[in-house]
Parts: sequence; structure tokens; C-alpha cells
Amino acid sequence: QSLPQQKLLTWLSVLECVEVFAEMGTARMWGEMGRWTIIVLIQLAKAILRLLLLLWYKTGIQTSPPIVPLSREQQHPLHPQDMEDNSSGKDQTYVGRRSSRVVRSLQSTPSLQSRHWGSPQQREKSQSQRAEEMNQPPTPLGLQETIAESLYVTRPLLHLLSLGVWGQRSWKPWLLSAVLDILSLSLLSDLKDLNKRERAELRRRTILLLYYLLRSPFYDRYSESRILLLLRLLADYVPGVGFVTRPLMDYLPAWQKIYFYNWG
Repeated sequence: QSLPQQKLLTWLSVLECVEVFAEMGTARMWGEMGRWTIIVLIQLAKAILRLLLLLWYKTGIQTSPPIVPLSREQQHPLHPQDMEDNSSGKDQTYVGRRSSRVVRSLQSTPSLQSRHWGSPQQREKSQSQRAEEMNQPPTPLGLQETIAESLYVTRPLLHLLSLGVWGQRSWKPWLLSAVLDILSLSLLSDLKDLNKRERAELRRRTILLLYYLLRSPFYDRYSESRILLLLRLLADYVPGVGFVTRPLMDYLPAWQKIYFYNWG
């Protein structure tokens, strides 16, 4: 990745990390007007950054989080002491005579900082798989797939625009957002030979369609009473579940009112 592309990904990651805090902070300081202003600004900035990555840098299907978490084992697979042991020819494993179980030799036990509980063969295999996944280039997108990804990127802006036109109690913003999400996924479903991260991202987007059950006005009219009834039944009749479901019942109304938890 080029340096400008890395900077765009970094800024996009920062926005996704602070968006909920920014929404709640501005709502507390400047009220609803400040809250919706910061929501629009953050979604506009995210859409611009994602469109630049999609159209200019050809990043393909964009994953969440934008920056893949660092694997320190992959960056530093061996401690310097371990490398010296390997170069000196010490055996790393011992095979049990009766069980045929492969264990690490005491002579090649690594330092505490780089110690792991798998066999060296398993570690090398997992590291090679991670390196192969990280080095896979993004799948090239045709015109149809580029339009689909653009719909997914601009959907938050269109949803905010429809909220401003028809209001928060209208069904039209909810339906518009759902149609755009489903249309984007259906257009991307024709892609073949996706890498592992891209397939995981499409699965994540498909699962996130369940969020429409928690988004207003569907939640206010249909889901709220049923979800709370189910949680109450689980808390009353399933032993031990109440420790989770009762706090969830108290937290769900507050969670549902925060825009970036529901729509971000």
C-alpha cells in the first residue's frame, strides 16, 4: 500500500473508533442540533474516504475494520535467542515413543515473550497462512460490483438525507436503507474467487441485516415488545441467564437511541 492510501485507512479507522464518543459528547454539550450535525459530518467524511479508496486506489471490497489488526507473532515470529538455537542445530521437537505425540524439546524452549503452546509445525503453518492471506491483493471489481460497493458506501448519506426529508418516524428512510443494503449484497454475490477477508466481510454485512429489527420505526412498533418479552422469559425461567438478560433489558433502550450503534 502506498503512503497516501495508508493515511486514508488510518483516518477512516480513527473516525470509526471515535464516532460514538463524538455523537454522545456533542449531544451532551450542544443538544440534538449538535448531535445531528456531527453525525452528518462524520458520515460525510467516511463516505469521501471510502470513495477515494474505492475509485482512486482500487481497494475493492472494503473490510471493517479498515486496517487489519497487527499480528505480532507474524511480525516477530522468533526471538533472537530462538534464532540462535535454530542455527546451532538443536532439535525443536521430541516424539513420544508410545503416544507418538510431538512436544517441544526442553533445549529449544523459547523465551517467555515469544512462547506459544502449539507445536513448531503448527506455528509455521499458521504463520504462512496468515502471511498468504495478508498478501492477497483485493479482488478487481467490474462496473456492476463498483456500483454495488458505491451504494454500500453512500447508503448512510442517503439515509440521513431521507431522515431530513421525511422525518425519523417515517418508514421511507428505513425502507430505502434496507433496499440499498440488499441490492448491494445481491450485486456483489456474483463475484467469484474472493479472498478470505472479503468473504468474511460479505458474511458480516449479511448478518448486519438483522440490525433492521432493532432500527426505528420497526423496533418501536414491532420488535421492542417481543424482544423484551423474550429476554424476560429467559431471565425468569432459564437459570443463570438472568445475569445477562436483565442488564441487556436495561441497556437496550439507551443503545437503540444512539445513531452510530444502529446505523453506523
